[in-house]
Amino acid sequence: MNPSPREPAGTPSRLLLAAFGLAAAVDLVSLLADADLGHRVAKPLLLPLLAAYAVSRGAPRLLTAALLFGWGGDVFLLFDADWAFLVGMGSFAAGHVCYLVLFGRRRTSPALGVLYALALGGTVVLLWSDLPAGLRLPVACYSLLLTAMAYRASSLGLAAGIGGALFLLSDTLIATGIADWPQLPAPDFWVMATYIAAQYLLATGALRALRGERGPGVQAVPSGSGRVGQGPKETA
Repeated sequence: MNPSPREPAGTPSRLLLAAFGLAAAVDLVSLLADADLGHRVAKPLLLPLLAAYAVSRGAPRLLTAALLFGWGGDVFLLFDADWAFLVGMGSFAAGHVCYLVLFGRRRTSPALGVLYALALGGTVVLLWSDLPAGLRLPVACYSLLLTAMAYRASSLGLAAGIGGALFLLSDTLIATGIADWPQLPAPDFWVMATYIAAQYLLATGALRALRGERGPGVQAVPSGSGRVGQGPKETA
């Protein structure tokens, strides 16, 4: 996981990204080794480290908020209880709203929108009867928001678009597990692998796209304002 060569990063940024990569490796290896303690230690570190990296790269507040809401979802989903699942899902939903506002009115392919709409409808219909009754409506509403985020993510370029698609895939794997469908070997590993890649691609794709929109002659406001800040670079 290296910063884009077009976006030179300082030592703090590189260290934060390396720490995120290390936490991701520990988490995934722990899941493969069935080492629950390693997963419970590493998982809550992922999104704070990625958010800190994004802030060090001049991220707008909406991107930082989306990542931190994702962290809230990660923490609550560590608890094996229906209430924690619902609170975690709500935290992720708030993150998706932040992403959607961040994407704004940038153009996205209508054909891609049709494909995502078909995927949403088919998934909800197939899963509906197998989900616990109390989770059907919340999962359906969350799926609508998640699919909208995944679709609109492509407005920031290929990397962010793939990140949105992987986020949808990761949460679909979770939903099939709740519905007690047949699972891949080491299902938690695949859930986390797709999720970690999704958040990384969304964050770095957004940073790259927003930097490109600002152009080479401007830089982000260091305070991380809610809008995409612009200002002339200082010259010697």
